[in-house]
Amino acid sequence: MREDYRHWQRIPTRWADNDVYGHVNNVVHYAFMDTVINTWLITVAGLDIHDGLAIGLCVESHCDYRASIAFPEAVDAGLRVGKLGRSSVRYEVGFYPEHRDAVVAEGHFVHVFVDRATREPVEIPAGLRTAMEGLVVA
Repeated sequence: MREDYRHWQRIPTRWADNDVYGHVNNVVHYAFMDTVINTWLITVAGLDIHDGLAIGLCVESHCDYRASIAFPEAVDAGLRVGKLGRSSVRYEVGFYPEHRDAVVAEGHFVHVFVDRATREPVEIPAGLRTAMEGLVVA
């Protein structure tokens, strides 16, 4: 349900997102997840993608499809944190067509934070962790 998500971003679909079957292709949902997560990390949580010492690498992703959407519909992407560990976080995303309350897809991404140079796991930086705690759901 929409109220289960803590952060929202509207993402427009593009003409090129539709496949030959007339709906947004399944791979596009993964790009939408990547977009809402990284937009939030950069604009809200303060992730420095160019010079920060820690970066998040995707180690797992998944999406369940419930219904289709098609261009020119926009999608409201709801974001929450389902699990917050020492060096990893599981982001959960729900996709809702604008102006509708029925979810069309739900997915998750798991990021492990690593040292930019060594690629060894590190603790999630304090500022990012604090922001992530605001997205945690019970």
